[in-house]
Amino acid sequence: MAVEEEGLRVFQSVKIKIGEAKNIPPYPGPNKMRDCYCTVNLDQEEVFRTKIIEKSLCPFYGEDFYCEIPRSFRHLSFYIFDRDVFRRDSSIGKVAVQKEDLQKYHAKDTWFPLQPVSADSEVQGKVHLELRLSEVITDTGAVCHKLATRVLECQGLPIVNGQCDPYAAVSLLGPSRSEAKKTKVKRKTNNPQFDEVFYFEVTRPLSYTKRHFDVEEEDVDKLALRVDLWNASNLKFGDEFLGGVRVPLKVLGPNGVHEAWYFLQPREGGGRVVKVEELGSLRLNIVYTEDHVFSSDRYNPLRELLLRSASIQPVSVSAAHILGEVCREKQEAAVPLVRLFLHSGKVLPFLSAIAQAEVNRTQDPNTIFRGNSLTSKCIDETMKLAGMHYLQVTLKPIIDEICTDHKPCEIDPVRLKESENLDTNRENLRAYVDRIFSVITASGVRCPTVMCDIFFSLRESAASRFQDEEVRYTAVSSFIFLRFFAPAILSPNLFQLRPHHPDPATSRTLTLISKTIQTLGSLSKSKSASFKESYMAAFYEFFNEQKYGDAVKNFLELISSSGHWDQKSIESPIMLKEGVMIKRAQGRNRFGIKNFKKRWFRLTNHELTYHKSKGEGALCSIPMENILAVERLEEESFKMKNMFQVVQPERALYIQANNCVEARDWMDILTKVSHCNRKRLSTYHPSAYLNGHWLCCRLSADTAPGCTPCTGGLPDNIQLDVDGDRETERIYSLFSCYMSKLVKMQEACGSRSVYDGPEQDEYSSFLIDEPQETYQTLKLVVSAVQTLEQRHTQYRRDQFKKTKIGSQEHPIGDKSFQCYITQQSESTTYSI
Repeated sequence: MAVEEEGLRVFQSVKIKIGEAKNIPPYPGPNKMRDCYCTVNLDQEEVFRTKIIEKSLCPFYGEDFYCEIPRSFRHLSFYIFDRDVFRRDSSIGKVAVQKEDLQKYHAKDTWFPLQPVSADSEVQGKVHLELRLSEVITDTGAVCHKLATRVLECQGLPIVNGQCDPYAAVSLLGPSRSEAKKTKVKRKTNNPQFDEVFYFEVTRPLSYTKRHFDVEEEDVDKLALRVDLWNASNLKFGDEFLGGVRVPLKVLGPNGVHEAWYFLQPREGGGRVVKVEELGSLRLNIVYTEDHVFSSDRYNPLRELLLRSASIQPVSVSAAHILGEVCREKQEAAVPLVRLFLHSGKVLPFLSAIAQAEVNRTQDPNTIFRGNSLTSKCIDETMKLAGMHYLQVTLKPIIDEICTDHKPCEIDPVRLKESENLDTNRENLRAYVDRIFSVITASGVRCPTVMCDIFFSLRESAASRFQDEEVRYTAVSSFIFLRFFAPAILSPNLFQLRPHHPDPATSRTLTLISKTIQTLGSLSKSKSASFKESYMAAFYEFFNEQKYGDAVKNFLELISSSGHWDQKSIESPIMLKEGVMIKRAQGRNRFGIKNFKKRWFRLTNHELTYHKSKGEGALCSIPMENILAVERLEEESFKMKNMFQVVQPERALYIQANNCVEARDWMDILTKVSHCNRKRLSTYHPSAYLNGHWLCCRLSADTAPGCTPCTGGLPDNIQLDVDGDRETERIYSLFSCYMSKLVKMQEACGSRSVYDGPEQDEYSSFLIDEPQETYQTLKLVVSAVQTLEQRHTQYRRDQFKKTKIGSQEHPIGDKSFQCYITQQSESTTYSI
């Protein structure tokens, strides 16, 4: 998500590993086991769901989820549900982490105790209130005071059971007071506009005779205004509580007026009391990232310093290599570096330089590119970015078949079930390995150009360093088989080949296939001996034929050729994304609830289709060349969230996704695959055409040209589909985080330059070939980082000065803003 904010863009993303749950309370009854799944929620909006683990009170999920967060949120929540075939699934417990607390658990495996789930505590959204206390003289001449409470609007209320029909209940709390007044119900909206005023009489002591109004402290302390939001329900269970606020009247200033936004809070004392240990616990690893990105010119010094790394000799004195040296994990440095170099079109010279340096340091050709070095991590990341579609085309059909068919493939006699036959299983496994091996070795012409160029560079570096004829193959196979195809087969969910981690039996099948494919691709001389397990060595005898080795070599030769392969169009359609969404009928019927239907959508590289249900024939097919634009649809059009439109020559198809993340994913992939259409529009209508006119520009002709410029999106090109400024900001954040190591590295350079002797133990962790040149690069890095740090500090101070507590951006109860103030006051700048 990018939020524009006076020259600064704010991006939020989260990467989550959902591990396992323990000690879930047993199901009441003879069968105590449960069928549990876990959901990830932004506040109360579900954005991800794991697979169901059946018959377990300690379910292991092992699932990963990553998303760009497209809106503001208060809590990242995780719910454990028990599936019920006959009734609504029941919630067992939850973990709710406030946004400002996410950094406490950053990248750590943490066991969270499950908390009870209560409708009284599940709240989100905010309310805008205005209070005015005035003096009134009655007909009898007596003086009384009236409190005028104006409920203006709410934003971001939750959708409850697919609907939100909110109203507000307003009451004045105090001794002997319980009167409550209600607004009108606003139908089908979670951003209701109420704008209703309620009056309450504030009684004064009989002794109070002052004509001039002066709020007395002891009276105000006894009174408070309570505003509760409710969802009007047609069910017998009654209306659902959405959240509330309690405003003490002492907030009224000397003029008796107060106006502010408030975050809704849980009901006071709500929810049943449950001992925490009774609900079990959930293991999570959460990495939440928030990038504050300035305009591009602010990053020029650091970016140019990094991009020069590809041409600096030796590469070990470059800024990019230094980042890899100071980061705790090489992966931290590899991800933003690769994306930045891809964006700038310099990834090949950079990877060639660091690969050549690693080859020069390698003594044994059998260990080439086998370690977790900066080179291997950077090439891994490049393959993930450049080769994801290549993986989809090559492996997804056969992986889908394996996960669907559930053929028994266990070949370990110890693990064999009584009902299974070892020979049958071995034959099933051999058939799968043969098919996957065939599709991989036949896929060379589809290998992305950038990967072919990298493999050519690796092959040439290895061949010039070692005399061994085989090394030019192993240098490439150690990446394409060991780090690309084998991991994708082993964990297809991590490579977007499957939505969830496979079940244990299928996972075991994929493990056996992955091991065999990895060994086939390694071209090791004693392949059977490379297996620790005797049953694997025996199984591998099936593949000890020359034709397999020849096929691997031909494939490696093809993908490491210096020639550029033309990306040939693939005749058979490749399924890119599918799932259930709600669409509005494309006819000209008057808007009505009957016009919105659930449909199974399916997107290939040829067309977008929707079906009544999965597996049925297409009700409608939209060829890719007919998609002229893919844009958001304003919520006011149908009072529905997460809607987007697919604009065609005749009309637009209006679609509602299940959540904000899913909507963004569909829009992104539809935009990419249709970007090359020659007839793409430059303008569009952000609202719907209803009742004879466009809601946005009020034009009556349904063919009227759009009134708003299209957001366009980026072509399906990895060199462009990267935000270079954001990646530079991430690199700055890493340098800033590891500033103490940069200091240490400078000391190491000084020590080696002065003494020119053995490295001191405390500095031996750094790879420094040229101390003086490395020292000069470090000075430039530190200077660029300090300049950006000062810019961030100044921005935080400016924002703090301009911020008004109680505004729409920072409602009262915004704990994250209090955290922001603390961070602002603690900001420091390093100097060396």
